[in-house]
Amino acid sequence: MPNLPDVVLWSIPAFVVLTVVEMIGVRLDPDEDAAGYAAKDAATSFSMGLGSLFFDALWKIPVVALYTAVYALTPLRVPLLWWTFPLMLLAQDFLYYWSHRGHHVVRILWACHVVHHSSRKFNLTTALRQPWTSLTVWPFYVPLVAVGVHPAALAFCSSVNLVYQFWIHTERIDKMPRWFEYVLNTPSHHRVHHASQGGYLDRNFGGMLIVWDRLFGSFVNEVERPVYGLTKNINTYNPIKVATHEYVSIVKDLKSATSWRERAGRVFRGPGWEPAPARERTAPAEGAAVV
Repeated sequence: MPNLPDVVLWSIPAFVVLTVVEMIGVRLDPDEDAAGYAAKDAATSFSMGLGSLFFDALWKIPVVALYTAVYALTPLRVPLLWWTFPLMLLAQDFLYYWSHRGHHVVRILWACHVVHHSSRKFNLTTALRQPWTSLTVWPFYVPLVAVGVHPAALAFCSSVNLVYQFWIHTERIDKMPRWFEYVLNTPSHHRVHHASQGGYLDRNFGGMLIVWDRLFGSFVNEVERPVYGLTKNINTYNPIKVATHEYVSIVKDLKSATSWRERAGRVFRGPGWEPAPARERTAPAEGAAVV
């Protein structure tokens, strides 16, 4: 397996230049209805991005060890060739869709991903607002390693996917050509994903391709202007609190839980899940005989 470049690190200068260009564009041609920029919010996003580089390098040690073990056990091998790379990228994007979707519907996974949705702004710095606990992501990609994709090739595909998603975090681009919007993820599609309105919640999970959402029923077009952030915003710019606030909430909920069933629900059910009130749990079903 040849040495593959770290696409994310190589892209950092472009990230900085494009962000500065966007900031200047917002200043020269402001949109009163857009989320725009705020200094503290942008600084928090930059801090989260820098922190994620450190923590991702830390988590990479056990993850690479696990992937290497799986790769050593499988007799299958997928060579990195000009025609296999697009197939690897397609497979990685497919698994990314399910990983992303899972991180929205399972609370312990959401505790990692919620970081990326915590800003009430939507601009290129929002793309840098990455979690520090990405250790929850690796299980979704085990199938790719198990069929013979080298862990280094998987890491390269993941980096390409992440870099692609940088440019879709903007309000400065309205709509792309129709064919582009149908196949690929775009700023319009991703604005929906970051919105907190009920009709937009848990939609448009695709990384590079939006066709997965169309196939699996999670696609919604951008119609009304999105309102960004969480359904319950955290109102802090402290990077440590941004990175850990949902884990803290889970611990508090576990301490107040009154049964193991509730504890399991608090961890593995969706964000915002609440146990049924005691009267509702003990009431007889409609039409049932009361003894």
